Amino acid sequence: MDKTLYKAILREWEEKNLPKIIDRTISLEEYLNMKINKIIVLTGFRRVGKTYMMLNLAGKKLKNKSREEIVYINFEDERIPLKAEFLTELIPAIKQTFKMETKILFLDEIQTIPNWSKWLRRIHDNEKFIIFVSGSTSKTSSREIPTELRGRFLEIKVFPLSFKEFLDFKGLKFNLKQIQYSSNEKAKLIRALEEYLKFGGFPEIVLTDYTKKQDIAQSYYQTVVRRDIIERYNIKNEGALKALLLLLLNSTHYSSTKLYNTIKSMNYEVGKSTIQSYINYIENSYLMFSVPIFSYKIKDQLQYPRKVYFIDNVFINSISTKFSGNHGRLYENLMAIDLIKKYEDIYYWKNQQGEEVDFVIKKGIKVNWLIQVCYDINDGDTKQREIRSLLKAGKELKCKNLIIITDDYEAEERVKWFNNKTNIKFIPLWKWLLEKHSINSKSSAL
Repeated sequence: MDKTLYKAILREWEEKNLPKIIDRTISLEEYLNMKINKIIVLTGFRRVGKTYMMLNLAGKKLKNKSREEIVYINFEDERIPLKAEFLTELIPAIKQTFKMETKILFLDEIQTIPNWSKWLRRIHDNEKFIIFVSGSTSKTSSREIPTELRGRFLEIKVFPLSFKEFLDFKGLKFNLKQIQYSSNEKAKLIRALEEYLKFGGFPEIVLTDYTKKQDIAQSYYQTVVRRDIIERYNIKNEGALKALLLLLLNSTHYSSTKLYNTIKSMNYEVGKSTIQSYINYIENSYLMFSVPIFSYKIKDQLQYPRKVYFIDNVFINSISTKFSGNHGRLYENLMAIDLIKKYEDIYYWKNQQGEEVDFVIKKGIKVNWLIQVCYDINDGDTKQREIRSLLKAGKELKCKNLIIITDDYEAEERVKWFNNKTNIKFIPLWKWLLEKHSINSKSSAL
């Protein structure tokens, strides 16, 4: 392997001007002094900020220290050959190039190199580095992490900016206790939510000019489709995959059978098992996630349609032809993102009459919350329909934590619950996103 390449990459790192970075809610500093040495793995969709989080930590630790103590390498650098030999000679090259002992390694998108996991295990077991790794595909996630790394890593899932982080990036600060007393402040907050609702939380898009936001989002979409799905899985039928993605972007629910029939009707030659594989590939890229129906029977969860959500609202608003500008769909997708960050057991509920509750949050065997998302609660019929579904689901699942997420209506209403009464909380989306909620709360309150 050419030694000059190592020297060039390492010297470039020495001279690199680190960007000014806005802190995120997630802090990597706490992982530096753990008693047990683990590889810290940052996973998530492209451009959510994994690289900047690592550079932010590097910048903080480099104050009054030599750049040689910390090394950052981006393995998507086109000069780096996709060969295991590059990794084999990397540590010797670092030791030969730098006089001081390197203590921290930041390895960005290392999963592109063959045998990366075996090399990483050897370095972790035999060297004294603190190692941070990032990955934009599920190769580095807890779902697919290679056997040799099990028990040696901690996964940090990185998402686009939360609404609170979005406000920080915009330089906006609000006192929630005073919002209700200031119409101007509340109007400013609602305008910020409207932007976040449509253009999402990718840091670059948040900070860029309004006229360029959709163009950047479409470039992200094209990159993930090309690099993380088509190229990674060597997909030959690109047309069928792209048609499938557009169908999913324009759907609220999907079943493999229905998608297969639709794709076949569009004259694409593709098998049903291939459609399911494509769906798995899309989810493995972190572009999409799906929520199963609530049932104690695994068979039902597998057979019934799943609800479909995307990692950021900007994809729905910029690429979907059906839901662009649809506040109801955007509200629900935003709520799904918020919930998926915090809870593992998320479902939706639906009965034989077609009545539905958007989110069932379960911990262990207990259903803790039933959450309905309704952008326009002012229509009386709509409100009663949402309440009726919540009450039926609540009775069946023995849950009294009933919540309806609204545009701006906030109240706690006492309603008739079969032979008794119960409370339903109406919470504006902006307030839900900015407040902390505990799943361990008692049944009468959040």
